[in-house]
Amino acid sequence: MWDCSTSVQCAKSRLRRYGVVVEHLSWENFLPPQDKTKFLVPQELTVIQFLSILQSHVVLGATEAFYLLVNKSTVSMSMTMAEVYRDYRDEDGFVYMTYASQEMFG
Repeated sequence: MWDCSTSVQCAKSRLRRYGVVVEHLSWENFLPPQDKTKFLVPQELTVIQFLSILQSHVVLGATEAFYLLVNKSTVSMSMTMAEVYRDYRDEDGFVYMTYASQEMFG
């Protein structure tokens, strides 16, 4: 079980990993909730790389796009998780993201 001290300890340790919680957007109708919602991600991982990891567990239609929100807004896909953690971490030491799909190209 994770707690605030775990996330902070991981961020301060030599491992430099950050606690990220990824939740299903409440009004999302197409994508099911994922089994895994808590991640320890390396600081140098970019948002697009993390998105790719999440997408590998989801089946999307040809006209659907998968996107992440951090604090109810989109972030640059080129940001590292260290930058996301610095700018968006919650008081409890975790970064909270939500995911959803969007019908596109159709």
